[in-house]
Amino acid sequence: MGNHLNVSSECVVACIIDLLRDCCVYVVGGLVMKITEIKSFPVRAGERNLFVLKIETDEGFHGWGEAGVSGRELAVKGAVSHFREFLIGKDPMQIGALWQEMYRGQYFEGGRILTGAISAIDIALYDLVARKLGVPVYQLLGGKQREFIPCFASSQIPLSGPAVVEDAKKMVSEGWTVIRFSPSQPGVEQDSLVFEPRESIALTSEWIIKVREAVGHRIVLGLDYHHRLSVAEAASFCQMLPPHTLDFLEEPIRDESPQAYSTLRSMTDIPFAIGEEISSKWHFMPYIEKGLTNFARVDVCNIGGFTESKIVAGWCEAHYIDLMPHNPLGPICTAASIHLAASIPNFDRLEDRSREGLTYSSQMFPVQHALVGDRYPVPDGPGLGVEFNEDMAQESFEFWEAPHLRKRDGSYTNW
Repeated sequence: MGNHLNVSSECVVACIIDLLRDCCVYVVGGLVMKITEIKSFPVRAGERNLFVLKIETDEGFHGWGEAGVSGRELAVKGAVSHFREFLIGKDPMQIGALWQEMYRGQYFEGGRILTGAISAIDIALYDLVARKLGVPVYQLLGGKQREFIPCFASSQIPLSGPAVVEDAKKMVSEGWTVIRFSPSQPGVEQDSLVFEPRESIALTSEWIIKVREAVGHRIVLGLDYHHRLSVAEAASFCQMLPPHTLDFLEEPIRDESPQAYSTLRSMTDIPFAIGEEISSKWHFMPYIEKGLTNFARVDVCNIGGFTESKIVAGWCEAHYIDLMPHNPLGPICTAASIHLAASIPNFDRLEDRSREGLTYSSQMFPVQHALVGDRYPVPDGPGLGVEFNEDMAQESFEFWEAPHLRKRDGSYTNW
């Protein structure tokens, strides 16, 4: 018996030595997969510009990523060019370390342009590694926690007249249970760039009340003011509404000042949905820790990709805050948002813009996720489950500027 155990132990030791030797040969011998190219594609796709990124390797695997920061795609391309200089030759499997190197490996870290570039690279790395391993991206994020991703839709009609009430009824008949609206913009017929906040909140409050009366209390209603108001204007708007008119108010003011949101929070009990402009966990910190938001509008293409999104999601879970991911971009952003949503416990709804006509050509994106009713099925194929036709992207970029809104006195305001 003793001899048998000794022989077995020797065999085990020999096997371990052989395994370690193989690992050493694999690493020292240069057999680790390496990044060979990072390609940037600022493209015009349908009604908007997108920034698409591709990472290639010496083993033939590739991954797709996308960055936010709409209207500044060429700035993101410039940032990616800087990162490319030291990422070529690196092991794409080391996603966390590469994220830290990109973020910390410079004196002027952070900012929306840089984290937009990091987001696209991070998403592409996850897609690449998942393809290599033959698993969906969500498996790298802890596995799936749901079978489908429920979504909310947005009405294309502003809250300024009877047509929005009819559209709300139509959306309910289509099966939507969570509906978001946009505010009125009085005077838009005469000048599309004029926005007067006080005129808007008066008309918007009138028609969101009528929408609530028309659809009842079983439908979840939200309103996106797209950070166009001041604290005083947002407070006045909230005070115009009867209880349970709105289930969430999205981005009523800009997010640069958590103290301003703290002041507004003390003046209304309407739940807030904040976060689409936030570009790091540090930026998100006061909104989570101080209870300033009730839904986290994390944008995986702005905040730093999957790596940063998962950190923020876990932080939100500790404070009983659900994610409501911002998803206004292209099929790669949608795919990344689906995988993120599949992998976290604290998820509410995903934004979907397809009802508004924001769809993308199957020629440019030959493989993309399709909405089924009011939800996306959780995919089971490798990677993100999306492909991009880079041959169509060579000369398709067009400059685009967000509307430069102004008040009637000529002063500029937020879009």
